[in-house]
Amino acid sequence: MTLAVTLALLVAIGLNTKVVKIGSAEDAAEQAFAPDKYGEKAFPEIQKSVMGRAVDAATLATALNADANAAKTKYGVGDALPVFSVSFTGVVGAGSSGIYQVKVAGLPDDLKIRLQTGPAINGTDLRDATGTIQFGDFKNQIEYQNAGSGINREMKKVVLSKIDTANLSGKTVKVTGVFRLLNPKNWLVTPVEMVVQ
Repeated sequence: MTLAVTLALLVAIGLNTKVVKIGSAEDAAEQAFAPDKYGEKAFPEIQKSVMGRAVDAATLATALNADANAAKTKYGVGDALPVFSVSFTGVVGAGSSGIYQVKVAGLPDDLKIRLQTGPAINGTDLRDATGTIQFGDFKNQIEYQNAGSGINREMKKVVLSKIDTANLSGKTVKVTGVFRLLNPKNWLVTPVEMVVQ
């Protein structure tokens, strides 16, 4: 009787086993999420979207001051803490830890624009800038967060790697980027395009 049960168990295991050849498409599907590969694929689409929707900083500041809710609806992506696409030209001021103040003509004196240039690029503003990358696209919160990090690293490689980000003070920069509206008087912009003039 024990032999029959053992044989039945082995047959059941054999019928329920799937052989996956190493290197096959099925094998690739089983591998772990690769955030840098995701970033390589996603960043060009994000960059194109942001470049197409970016609003001049003075126009956006005026709209936010006049009617923040209308500006969020018209220019923002996301509900509670929208992400805005913005463009500006300004003179870079003092920096600390890769974050520089930028003086932009035509903005209210109480509005501060800060530009993050690394080495660490913080936040998920790039990931959330289009509204098309959703939590449900990923296996879990860790993958969703890592996707944002992979996109940030790709942006650094594509946009910032050719710029001497340690010596920007006093230079004029033309920037298109994104920021999450946490504080309407203090924008932390993550670039998708940056030219030092």
